[in-house]
Amino acid sequence: MVNPVYVLAYDIGTTGVKTCLFSIADTIELLASASEGYNLYVLPGGGAEQDPDEWWAAMVKSTRTVMKKSKVNKKEIAGISFCSQMQGLVLVDKEGNAVRRAMSYMDQRAREELKKGIAYGPQIAGAYIPKLLKALQVTGAVACSVKDPVWKYKWVEANEPEVFAKVHKWLDVKEYLICRMTGEFVMTPDSAFGALLYDIRKGKEGWSSEMCKLYGVQEKHLAKIVRSTDRVGKLRKQQAEELGLEEGTAVFGGGGDASLIGVGAGAVDLGDTHIYSGTSGWVSTVVDKSVVDANAMIAAIVGAREGYFNYFAELETAAKCVEWVKDHLALDEIDIYLDKSHDLKHHREDREVVYTNLYDYMMAVVDTVPAGAGGVVFTPWLHGNRCPFEDPNARGMFFNISLETGKSEMIRAVVEGVCYHLRWMLETQEKKIKTSSVVRFVGGGALSDITCQILADCTGKTVETVASPQNIGAVGAAATIAVGTGLISDLGEAKKLIPAAKTFYPSPANKAVYDRNFTVYKNLYKANKENFALLNADA
Repeated sequence: MVNPVYVLAYDIGTTGVKTCLFSIADTIELLASASEGYNLYVLPGGGAEQDPDEWWAAMVKSTRTVMKKSKVNKKEIAGISFCSQMQGLVLVDKEGNAVRRAMSYMDQRAREELKKGIAYGPQIAGAYIPKLLKALQVTGAVACSVKDPVWKYKWVEANEPEVFAKVHKWLDVKEYLICRMTGEFVMTPDSAFGALLYDIRKGKEGWSSEMCKLYGVQEKHLAKIVRSTDRVGKLRKQQAEELGLEEGTAVFGGGGDASLIGVGAGAVDLGDTHIYSGTSGWVSTVVDKSVVDANAMIAAIVGAREGYFNYFAELETAAKCVEWVKDHLALDEIDIYLDKSHDLKHHREDREVVYTNLYDYMMAVVDTVPAGAGGVVFTPWLHGNRCPFEDPNARGMFFNISLETGKSEMIRAVVEGVCYHLRWMLETQEKKIKTSSVVRFVGGGALSDITCQILADCTGKTVETVASPQNIGAVGAAATIAVGTGLISDLGEAKKLIPAAKTFYPSPANKAVYDRNFTVYKNLYKANKENFALLNADA
């Protein structure tokens, strides 16, 4: 056994940061972690913003907590890295200060910019055909979603010219935090690809002048591209003091959640599929070339591992739907404490179980409801949808409620609805590539064995989970440090450090019920597309 190396990894999510301290030897082992939340500011017209100072404050607090818990000497930390939300827009001045609040990947305000920029004339998948073909040739994708960052950039240019005039660089979320730590303006290839200005034919020096001209982006605003495993700078004195870390600690490029969560899941070989369920959700399969399904809004995005792509299909709200049903159905409206005490009691067979965690209680109740939720179907489009159809107007709904329907059926329907959508994205991927028969399931949604079994039953896939699936992005970030410090030679070796913890096999008996409900699920969008537009187009 080799001597352990200590590394610090930040998982920068939509609602909070998870700060994790790992030791890396024969495996990647979590020693201590802490989470801190921050705000998501939802604004009229589809706006969604975050305050970069809140990200930093959460990092400072959680870092100090982790270092205190672990008792590891700060001088022993070999490196810092990141896994973060992607396709944000953080515009900074020459000192690296944000000139406005960051625009989240969820922001949908740039509808007019999208229309002017690409959604006009003869179109395929909502994009002007000549521009779509050029974008596919150069970047392997096309900026045809209102949520793509290039349109956020154009929105600021059109609506806040005095702010735009201060811009020195366009950064994504983790790149802003790297800049704050080191003073360096950089961007990793996966983030550059997410900007949809990255020439996949050029590799590391991949910014495309053609695409900048096509979209009207100033090249001077683009940062230097570095690899995810590169040491990009050193922690500066002031920031080290704030974090409680050692000045000069190496800072590595890291990656976005769409690329590093797969690494942390151990899904790194060609053809490996992983499914993530957190605030958002996705299905991702490793491929070795650019693959695009423009109609279904799926593209092979640049991965953290050089030479590989992740064929990526996204759901805007996944486990977030379970949080929603907890807050607005289980907890608020019906008073989950049925015996008027604060004990979460549930009768299981001939025994009574008391749960200390509300989610565990909910899942125990869900487990008593037969597959199919009594015919109730839920659509998890609480913030619009991207794949396999792009529609910011789409919304969630419960379909087929009867007098026999209770809260338990509705809560189970929410879990099943997320799984139906994950299945839909899997099957859409399989029109272009082959997904793996065994999938790794990670994210907060994978903490529940019941959800894991529903996913296996619904998709017909064998589902594997790993230890601490809610921290898996940070595990992927730790792996970039392992490569950067020479502990492993390539991110492909991360798989041997991350074994499966549990395996769930699909039940043929439940599959028939899910097949029926899944057919209904897919029909619901087509039947309600016009209704969604009538209710939400001007929201």
